[in-house]
Amino acid sequence: MRNLISNKVIRIAFASAPILVLVLLALPAVYGQTFTVLHTFAGGIDGGTPLATPVLYNGSVYGTASAGGAHNNGAVYQYDVTPRTENTVHSFAGAPDGADPVAGLVQDSANNFYGVTYRGGAHGCGTAFKLTPAGVFSLLHSFTGPTAQGCGPAGTLIFDPLGNLFGTTYSGGSTAGYGTVFEILANLTYKTGQSFPPAGAVPRGGLHLQGGKLYGTTTGGGAGLSGGTIFEVTGTTPLYTFTGGTDGAEPAGSLVGDGGNNLYGTTSAGGTGTFGLGSGVVFQYNTSTQKESVLHTFSGSDGATPVAGLVRDSHGNLYGTTTLGGASGYGTVFKLDTSLNLTTVYSFTGQGDGGKPYAGVIVDSAGNIWGATSIGGSVSAPGGYGTLFIIAPPPS
Repeated sequence: MRNLISNKVIRIAFASAPILVLVLLALPAVYGQTFTVLHTFAGGIDGGTPLATPVLYNGSVYGTASAGGAHNNGAVYQYDVTPRTENTVHSFAGAPDGADPVAGLVQDSANNFYGVTYRGGAHGCGTAFKLTPAGVFSLLHSFTGPTAQGCGPAGTLIFDPLGNLFGTTYSGGSTAGYGTVFEILANLTYKTGQSFPPAGAVPRGGLHLQGGKLYGTTTGGGAGLSGGTIFEVTGTTPLYTFTGGTDGAEPAGSLVGDGGNNLYGTTSAGGTGTFGLGSGVVFQYNTSTQKESVLHTFSGSDGATPVAGLVRDSHGNLYGTTTLGGASGYGTVFKLDTSLNLTTVYSFTGQGDGGKPYAGVIVDSAGNIWGATSIGGSVSAPGGYGTLFIIAPPPS
């Protein structure tokens, strides 16, 4: 077993390589969409155990796989939709380029990809890198760890309008070692920003830019460093501290906004029962009123333990994943509409279709939902190195 991130919701067991198959499964007719496995990861050169939301570019799906690759330290993959072929763009060697990428990719205006690895590099604390669409790799930074810098970047990077990159590390920073916010300037100069606490502890997700301000979440913070927080970068205190009760606990994903005053996210625990219990919630935080509202509380049958952030379509509907729960206990893809009605779009079985999606989903302009699972693909659960999938809308 390899514990990539020392949080109870980020524990992945690696199993034997699955049989490569293409699976076509139909969802219940009441929803009318079609689920298709595009690629089954074998855990070899093609990568395995993808934990991050993929991106679409030029007719292909790009993403990171935390395992596999030529050196078994993870890989960046490309799935070409038209011929249905998967290619390894880069295999991580551990040093100096990094290992175990658990965050996704982001693109600049020239369509170059940027990302981070959780481990590896010159100091074993991860790296930041640039990768051209043609596969040319550049090492931008090796994290040194405590106390000068952070260690273990786990959230996807984000650009500001000036071309500067921002991200978080899961640990390191000050002597407390509860993580950092960092910046890589457009000229590739590295800067360590705030260290946690005061605004929470151990950020798992990336940052979100809205209204000229950067916002994020931490999995810990508050009394006893538990519960989690919503924070604004450069802020001296958390915007909101979760109690671990009905409001949720341990937000692990990035936030998404509506362009106005509202931020949306998920918590991996809380919602029902006392602290430490519950299957998580979908929440809204209003930056103007500074109020948190629970939009949906997961019960288990409709999903449990959402780790990834949400995506918001042009109609204001929210989409996401849960790592557990659903009809078979292997997680779900869900939709929360503007009337706060939650629909389970798909329940994973943990077999040929995959299971335990730690990655979120993306929704394209045609209404297709794209995502990845961390396990499954083999004929028997809980084996397999995960799948890449698409859920197509019904014909119009």
